[in-house]
Amino acid sequence: MRIVVLALALGVGLAGCDGSDETALLAADDRDPSVARLWNEVLLESISRDTARPVVHARNLWHVSAAMYDAWAAYDDRASTWLLGKTQNSYHCAYVPPSFPRDVHLARERAISYAAYRMIRHRFQNSPGAAHVADITDTLMATLGFDVGDTSAFYELGSPAALGNHIAECYIAYGLTDGSNEANNYAYTVYAPANPPIEPEEPGNPGIVDLDRWQEITLTVSIDQSGNVVASTPPFVGPEWGAVHPFSLTAADRTMCQRPGFNFPLYHDPGPPPSHLGALADEYKWTHSLVSVWQSHLDPTQGRGAELIDISPATLGNIREEDYPTTFAEHRDFYDRLLGETTANMGYAVNPATGAPYTPQLVPLGDYARVLAEYWADGPNSVTPPGHWFDIVNHVNDHPALVRRIEGTGPTLGPLEWDVKVYFALGGAMHDVAVAVWGIKGCYDYARPVSAIRGMAERGQSTDPLLPSYHPDGLPLEPGYIELVEIGDPLAGLANEHVGKVKLYTWRGPDYINNPNFDTAGVGWILAEEWWPYQRPTFVTPPFAGYISGHSTFSRTAAELLTLFTGDEFFPGGKSEFHAPMNDFLVFEEGPSIDVVFEWARYIDASDQCSLSRIWGGIHPPADDIPGRHIGMVLGPEAFFHARNYFNGVF
Repeated sequence: MRIVVLALALGVGLAGCDGSDETALLAADDRDPSVARLWNEVLLESISRDTARPVVHARNLWHVSAAMYDAWAAYDDRASTWLLGKTQNSYHCAYVPPSFPRDVHLARERAISYAAYRMIRHRFQNSPGAAHVADITDTLMATLGFDVGDTSAFYELGSPAALGNHIAECYIAYGLTDGSNEANNYAYTVYAPANPPIEPEEPGNPGIVDLDRWQEITLTVSIDQSGNVVASTPPFVGPEWGAVHPFSLTAADRTMCQRPGFNFPLYHDPGPPPSHLGALADEYKWTHSLVSVWQSHLDPTQGRGAELIDISPATLGNIREEDYPTTFAEHRDFYDRLLGETTANMGYAVNPATGAPYTPQLVPLGDYARVLAEYWADGPNSVTPPGHWFDIVNHVNDHPALVRRIEGTGPTLGPLEWDVKVYFALGGAMHDVAVAVWGIKGCYDYARPVSAIRGMAERGQSTDPLLPSYHPDGLPLEPGYIELVEIGDPLAGLANEHVGKVKLYTWRGPDYINNPNFDTAGVGWILAEEWWPYQRPTFVTPPFAGYISGHSTFSRTAAELLTLFTGDEFFPGGKSEFHAPMNDFLVFEEGPSIDVVFEWARYIDASDQCSLSRIWGGIHPPADDIPGRHIGMVLGPEAFFHARNYFNGVF
């Protein structure tokens, strides 16, 4: 467990060091891991035991990070606080600064701990893992030597514990005014789905009314990404989140989404996605059908999936910003429809940290694609996509080659100051992504591939009006990947009842897996009406609209921010790694068939692979992906420079 390792790493408690004791020794910022890191790990563990709600947990990561930052900044002559002594969204947090204690560092550790403890206990009090959260938060406080019974918020006499309690009280009260509807468990108030639910356990999608719009999903047993049994038809998570008060998003970024009964802020509006009707109908069919074609790669023993590809930075990564598409039509040149990956990878000649070439790593495409899909799927025991990037930051912070200098210049910071500031900047950025992306999701309410592919298949094929099952809204035929069932076909049925239906050459789905510890579904021809994303049969697809991709936007935003924050576009040491051992990593089915080691040279390379993972996973088409990357290119720098202004006392 995260907390056990880090509590042991702390080594000693801090009993008696309340920052006001004149006899206490002055403490330097050299405790590693820092108190902020310990509380961040507790927060991530708490998220992994809660229901999987990316917007809610992006907000939790931001508010707890901001509370810890305010507790640190309260004892700084230069830095500005965010909420302490300030007004945010009409809520004012009162504060009259007392005199600084003799030992500022220990006061910061205590104030940070009380603020984080109170915040986490409040936010997860109704979580499925509430008892576990109570245990790990109390354990950490005891390890630090702090009394959880000290609930006073009377900070005016200089008590750091009271200051931490006061900061937590402010953030808890502010959270009830920020537009998230926390008081009603974040429920939406006016949104209503346009389509009846899809039932993937039954063939096809006969109830869909509008192929452009999102559907709820009904399952016999529905389990979220964190492994919690939830309602059999989970509602849309966060369709009105665009109304939540952001961190760095401004009025210049904002328009309004206006639909019947709907009127809320929309930040960085990318415009509408391709519709199944009108000028972009072909793009709609192309973008969704590519998902099925790419899933034909998910078998390391046959076809394209069996081909060895080099997944090292020598070949993958280093996509130039100007090579990303800017129109839906340009997607066809960017994504390699039949071979997978993108056409823009340039790779790197050498590792800039070592001067040596990156070592090629040849693995079957089928293993690479499956591991990629599951690694970035963030489940089960998910810390959600924004939490995933906090995990990455903590991994970066542990790297011996990291130099803790913001933007790579200025003084080297101690672990506490570095952690507090990077969490503040990253937390604000992830929160802004949730506000912007889920505003877009709620406004455009776009279909997921499972709805679009099955819905088009329900209508038939759209390629040739002289062939059976023609319908202009059907799937386009593609030899070897999308065809019609003919008499004598193994899929024709005992009475030829399926003749004329559309079939797909793709991942065969969970019906071919009895035991995921030993079985693989493999790739083959299936009826299009039975197409399934590369996901667990109790999950299928996240319960919110597709356009735009949260994973693409969270990841690109984080990558841009960390590039600026560290002053280096490369991971420390020139690469970061993740190891997926043979037959001991995949959850949906057995695999991978060999050891697979992801290697990313730059933060942006990891982000780009995360984006592609959602296509192989059957969750997003390219139309959802690229707008998210472009918005992330704006949000990351926007959040970083806004955070830097707080560090420099501008606000």
